[in-house]
Amino acid sequence: MAKKSQLARYAKKAKLVKKYAIQRAALKLAGDSEGLQKLPRNSSPVRLKSRCAITGRSRGYMQVFGLSRIQFRELAREGKIPGVKKASW
Repeated sequence: MAKKSQLARYAKKAKLVKKYAIQRAALKLAGDSEGLQKLPRNSSPVRLKSRCAITGRSRGYMQVFGLSRIQFRELAREGKIPGVKKASW
């Protein structure tokens, strides 16, 4: 599991991204680069690193499911992810 400080930092960035999303979109549409530079750095969605919803792991993240590869494998094996089953041939 990820450190609590990393998860807290991620939550803080996500909150900033959500807060400034509308304002950022309006500035981008207007082409106001100076206005964009005055916004907080962490309000940019590019600065968010995807993390597993269960463990907070950043590596091996599967975007379709929102889980890391390890959690995906465990949940798929238990049959808790609809439409996913172990391949056999």
